[in-house]
Order: sequence, then structure tokens, then C-alpha cells
Amino acid sequence: MYAGYQGWFAAKGDGSPLNAWTHWASGTPAPGNETFELYPDVSAYPDSALFQTGYAALGNGEPARLFSSYATAVIDQHFKWMQQFGIDGAALQRFGSDIAATGQPRLQQRDDIHGKARDAAQKYGRAFYIEYDISGLSDTNLVSALQSDWTNTVTGSLHLTDSPLYAHEGGKPVVELWGLGVTNRAGTVESCLEIINWFKDKGVYVIGGVPRGWRTDSNAKAGFAPVYAALNMVSPWNTGNPTVDQQLFDDDHAQLSANGQDYQPVIYPGFAWSNWHAGQARNQIPRKAGDFMWQQAVAVRKCGTNSAFIAMFDEYDEGTAIAPAAEDASMIPSNQYFLTLDADGTHVSSDFYLRLAGAATKMINGSTGISTTVPIPPTD
Repeated sequence: MYAGYQGWFAAKGDGSPLNAWTHWASGTPAPGNETFELYPDVSAYPDSALFQTGYAALGNGEPARLFSSYATAVIDQHFKWMQQFGIDGAALQRFGSDIAATGQPRLQQRDDIHGKARDAAQKYGRAFYIEYDISGLSDTNLVSALQSDWTNTVTGSLHLTDSPLYAHEGGKPVVELWGLGVTNRAGTVESCLEIINWFKDKGVYVIGGVPRGWRTDSNAKAGFAPVYAALNMVSPWNTGNPTVDQQLFDDDHAQLSANGQDYQPVIYPGFAWSNWHAGQARNQIPRKAGDFMWQQAVAVRKCGTNSAFIAMFDEYDEGTAIAPAAEDASMIPSNQYFLTLDADGTHVSSDFYLRLAGAATKMINGSTGISTTVPIPPTD
């Protein structure tokens, strides 16, 4: 099982090409100025990777600091956790808006982070692959931007696919194209087919990140069936779905199996973004102390596939991160609301969702049997 890896947090003074607060906030994070919902547990990171915010001290008296994803020590720790808790690896998110920014700091930032992630994956024996999120691309540059980046950077200057830990399926290097058929993303049927077939002609195994309603054109672009049929693996985006839908997983798997295609369902722990979307509910899709993600994992195992995608490893923005997070009010600033892991009334350790992801990996790949209840204790 692979976890999506954003690697997009930055801070002023972190030595990165951006050298600015990014994704935590626009400018210094401070009360009322944040673009993230779930406060991280930063206790495992060195001081050199942490940066002071404008928030008051945490409830436990510690300074309110946040990490930079650019720090080698942070990326190293993330892959160390993947190894420790039995997560197979990471899908490195590579955004269209970055690769279209030729010669700009944001592209250099992304390239540097992916080089560091490759090194950390090799150090800790975790697999990885590139997942292109086509957000930020247009109908006119979708094909050319992806072709150029894969040729000149991913397989060129970064040599990512040369790594012995780069994920392969059937002997072919893996790439994911996320956003195919999504209503507010670029791409026509013709251009999407062109880029899928370009990758396949180069001997690449292509995963498509597609809308949840891909089979029925529900909340999706119309007429994309030929695009979905051209993919080696289909991965419908399930984040935001507040229910555990066994029938959805069953039907997706049945259709793909009949077509000779592979299936990678998406599971996630919960969702919220009230801090940066005014008027949205706090704890919008509750984690239920791990039961929500666990029941999704059970449904995946029951549908018959043996792989899944966890959204996401480090997505503190929308509250979907499985990486360590604040357990309770003692671990967040005293003067700003943030989601904490005890929001549903059960205290769990900050690493609980890493432990849960490891248990889910074993159940989905068949190493363990199906447990209908969360099989790990809430605290270490």
C-alpha cells in the first residue's frame, strides 16, 4: 500500500528555493492566518527543521513551531516511519503548476524534494513512484508539459526511475496521472489518450487517478470511458466520500477485472478544512478514532483487490494526514483552533494512524485475515 506524499510545506529561512512560508499559511502562520487544519506533532524533528510561528505556545508550554518539507531530516524521518510501520512506499506528488513553472523556484523546490525523497527511499528500503497531479495545467500544455518533465527531469536530470526502489509493475516503471476526467482539471479525451499512450509506448505502467463516479460519468467529465479503458490501473478518488461504500468498491473491481485492468482504491482517515474555508464545519468527516479508515480498508480487502492508496501521508491542510499529529489541546497553540486526534472523544497516540496504516497494509495484501474492528490499541 502506497501513501500519497505532498512534500509541500516550506518556511521562511529554511534554505529552500522558495524561502517563504508555503502551505502552512501565506506569510507567517498566526491566529487567523493559516491554510491547514490538523496540527502536526513535530517532536521527532531536529530544531534545524523547525520554524517559529506567530502563535502562542502550545498547551504544554512548548513553542508553536512547524516543519519544512525541504529539510532533509524531515524527509528522512518520513521514510523511516514508512519502514518502521510497514507502509510499502510513497507516491511522490508532482504538480502540474510546478512543472509548468520552468525556471522558477517552485519547480526547483519540487525537484530538490524529489531527489531527497529518492535518497530516503533507498536508505529505508521503501518504494516510490511519481504521481503527476495535473492541477495547474491547461488543455493546450497538458501533453507537452508532462512529456518534457518526464523526459528531461524525472528520467533525465533526477534519474528517479534508475533507482532500484522506483516502483515497477510487471517489470515496467510506474507513473500515475491524477485528475483524468475530473471536471475542473485539464484534458480532453484526445489529449488524455495521447499522454497515456505516450507513456505506455515508453514501457511505462500507467495508473489513472479518476473521479469516484468514473463508471457512470457521475460528477465527472462526460465521454471519458475510452480514457479509463486505456489505463493499466484505475484509482478512483474517494476522499470526501463520508460513507464506507462496499458496493462501490465491489462494482469498480468487477468492471476493471472484466476489462483486464488493475484496481487501486483510495482510503483516507478523515477530512476537514475549516481553518481556511470560512463557514465549513470543524471535524467535517470524523476519523472516529481510526474506525472510518479501518472500515474502508476492510471494504477494500473484501472487494478482492490486494492494493490501495492512502490519501495522504502528510496532508495537514485538509486534515487527511496519517503522519504524527497533535493528540489533544496540549499539543496545539493555545490561541488558535486546530483539529486534534481526540476530536471524537477517544485519546490516541500521535503515531496512531501510522500504526493503523501498517495494520491495513497487512490486511489488504493478505498477510493477515480480515478484522472487522480496529486491531491496534489507541496508544502505544
